[in-house]
Amino acid sequence: MLFIKNDLIIIDEEAIKDKIYYIRGKKVMIDSDLARIYGYTTKAFNQQVQRNIERFDEDFRFKLENEEYYQILRSQNVTLELKQGQYSKYLPYAFTEEGIYMLMTVLRGDKAINQSKALIRVFKKMKDYLIENKILKQDYINNLVLNHDKDIKLLKDSFKEKSTKEKLNKIFFKGEFFDAHVFLLEILDKAKEEIIIIDNYASKELLKILKDINKKIIIVSSNIDEILKNKYEKQYENITFINNNTIHDRFIIIDRNILYSCGSSFKDLGKKCFSINEIENIKYVNLLLNEIF
Repeated sequence: MLFIKNDLIIIDEEAIKDKIYYIRGKKVMIDSDLARIYGYTTKAFNQQVQRNIERFDEDFRFKLENEEYYQILRSQNVTLELKQGQYSKYLPYAFTEEGIYMLMTVLRGDKAINQSKALIRVFKKMKDYLIENKILKQDYINNLVLNHDKDIKLLKDSFKEKSTKEKLNKIFFKGEFFDAHVFLLEILDKAKEEIIIIDNYASKELLKILKDINKKIIIVSSNIDEILKNKYEKQYENITFINNNTIHDRFIIIDRNILYSCGSSFKDLGKKCFSINEIENIKYVNLLLNEIF
């Protein structure tokens, strides 16, 4: 039996074991049970899957046949007389273990992530039980463990990537002055040791933001006001200025391993629509550093 608490299905080993069936030589769960776990109606759940159908090959998800569905109903002690075509319109879809892992990368939101993590833990616990009791053949166990660990790593990376990318890549529209500056500060806060800012129009607005940051800062610019620079250096010691006119766009380099591009000069954040994006390829960090130094 599945228990509900705070609008979440409580996932434990016993509850899931009762919802796993052996069909076509595979462990599977049916769509209605998975829909309940993730808080969907069966129809809405299958619509989510259909939108990402390219991810679900036949060995990940398949439609049950009448006899297979009858086998499930019989295991649930449901008494029905099977007739030809009786379930043809309502036959459920079965998800293999691989399909369930793939499903976890499709469903979005904190609730879905929490349920996915709980499912992973239960499947791992059940796998350990099967190994201890030698229910599976050793060669199948080895493959299952290998694939299972790979799947979990992919899922963890997927969760991390989703939560990170939503925060680090963003478009701001005209007038969003405060939000744009807050987002810039969130990026700067990620630095542990050093911040490099490349902006040919670095001005007092940028210096106001940086003056209270107690980290090593390098500003690369070809157009910094010398009087402003000299006054700043007399009062503050956290910024080194480098004159360089070989770079056109605006960039932020965090600890020499994270790179962001900015479509707006930092003095103009929020004046017009622009975006800030993380550039993942580390080679561009090195190329920019070579260009600067």
